[in-house]
Amino acid sequence: MPWQNKVMRTVRVRNKLVPGTLAHLLTAVAERNGSIGEIRLIREGTKAIVRDITVYTDTVEQMDAIIAAMRANPGSQVLEVRDEVLEVHRGGKIAIRSRYKIDSLATLRRVYTPGVAQVCLQIAENPELAWQFTSISHLVAIVTDGTAILGLGDIGAVAGMPVMEGKAMLMESLVGLSGVPVLLNTKDVDEIVNAVAAIAPTFSAIQLEDISAPRCFEIEERLQKILDIPVMHDDQHGTAVVVTAALKNACRYAGIDLSQAVIGQIGLGAAGMAISRMLMHITHHPVLGADLSEDALQRLEGYGGQRASLDEIMAKADIVIATTGAPGLIKPEWVRQGQIIFALSNPHPEIEPETALAAGAAFAADGKSVNNVLGFPGIFRGAVDTHATRITPEMYLAAVDAIVANTPEGDLLPSPLVPAVHRAVARAVAEKALEQHVARTNYVPYISDEAA
Repeated sequence: MPWQNKVMRTVRVRNKLVPGTLAHLLTAVAERNGSIGEIRLIREGTKAIVRDITVYTDTVEQMDAIIAAMRANPGSQVLEVRDEVLEVHRGGKIAIRSRYKIDSLATLRRVYTPGVAQVCLQIAENPELAWQFTSISHLVAIVTDGTAILGLGDIGAVAGMPVMEGKAMLMESLVGLSGVPVLLNTKDVDEIVNAVAAIAPTFSAIQLEDISAPRCFEIEERLQKILDIPVMHDDQHGTAVVVTAALKNACRYAGIDLSQAVIGQIGLGAAGMAISRMLMHITHHPVLGADLSEDALQRLEGYGGQRASLDEIMAKADIVIATTGAPGLIKPEWVRQGQIIFALSNPHPEIEPETALAAGAAFAADGKSVNNVLGFPGIFRGAVDTHATRITPEMYLAAVDAIVANTPEGDLLPSPLVPAVHRAVARAVAEKALEQHVARTNYVPYISDEAA
C-alpha cells in the first residue's frame, strides 16, 4: 500500500555492536509485514550504536506486534517510539504573528493608540482603504462544518481543524495568503450562510471546505449571491480544476480527443458534480453520470448531463472518472481497451491504476496522483490580487490551462512544490478576472514572476 495510507512510527534503538544485530532486527520487522523507511544514525560508540528507524505497517495492531518484536530482539534496546505525525500537529500547525517588533513606546503609539485612530478614521471615510491599510487584503477564511472531512465523513468541525490548518499552511507557504480556519458548530444551511456572511468583512475571500453534498451546493450558491468577494468550495472547483488539467494531459498522451470523447462520471457528490460541469463547459457534450442518489442525478440533468448506470458508463465511455469512495467498485473485466480511467477516491481507489492498465486502459491514475493543492492557492491569489468580486468558470479554466502549460513532458501534473506553477495559476486567474471585468483593481502580483 502507499506510504501515506500506513501507520508510521519512528523507533529509536540502541544495538550492541555484535554482527547480525541490526539484520535480525530488520528481519523481525519484515516477518510481521512491516516496511522500513529511513534509517538514521544518531550516535555511534565503541560498544553500541543508536539509530532512528522509521517503520510502516497497515494497522496499529501490526505496529504493536512489531515494536514488541524489536524490544525482544537480542542485543537491541528500544529507547523511544515516536508518532511523528502527532508530533508535527502538537500545539497546532499555524499561528498569527505580528509583522513588527514592538520594542519602543514610539512603535507602540504608531501601531496602536493614538496612531491607529488616524487609520480608522480614514477607513471610515473610505472603506476601500481597508484593503490598503489592513490585513483584510490577504486574509482568506477557510470555513467548515466538519461534515465531509477527507474520506472520514462527518466527524465534526473540531476534528477537521488539522485539515483546515493544513490548508492555511499551504496558502501561506505557496502564495503568501493568510488562511484563517473558521469552525462552525452547526449543520443548518441557513445558519452557515448567515454566519459566513456576518464574518465576511474580515476577509478578502471565502474558501468553503469539507462540507457535505448536497448542502454544499446551496451554501456556495447563496453566499456567492450575497457577498461581493470570491466564494469557492474547494472540494468542488479546486478538485475539478486539477482533475481537468490531469485529464487534458492524459488525453494527449493516450491520443484521445477530449472534445469528442464520451465521458462518464461515477459518483455525483461535490467533486463529481463539479468535474462534470467543468467538462461539459469545455466539450459542450453531456457527461454520463451514475449515482445512487436520485437528487444527484436530477441535479446533473439540470446542468445538462445525462443519467446512466455503472454498466453503461463502463461500456460506452472513453473516459471514466470515479469519485465514489467505494474501493474496488470497478472490476478489471469491465475496463475496455484504450479507456482512460481516473479512480480518484482516497485512500483506496475504485480500481488500482496498475490493475486498470493491465486490463487494457490506455491511461490510469488515482487520487494520490491528482492533488487539488495545485489549484486553490493560485486561484485565490489571482482573485484576491485583483480584488475580484467572484471567480468565474473562465477563471477556473484559465487555472486549468496554466497547470497544463507547466506540466513537464510525460508527467500527469506538475509538482505542487514548484513555486512557478502557483505563480502561473495566479497570473492566469488574475488576467482572466481583468478581462471579464470582475476585478476591482489592476493586477499587481504578490509574488513577482522572477521570484525564486
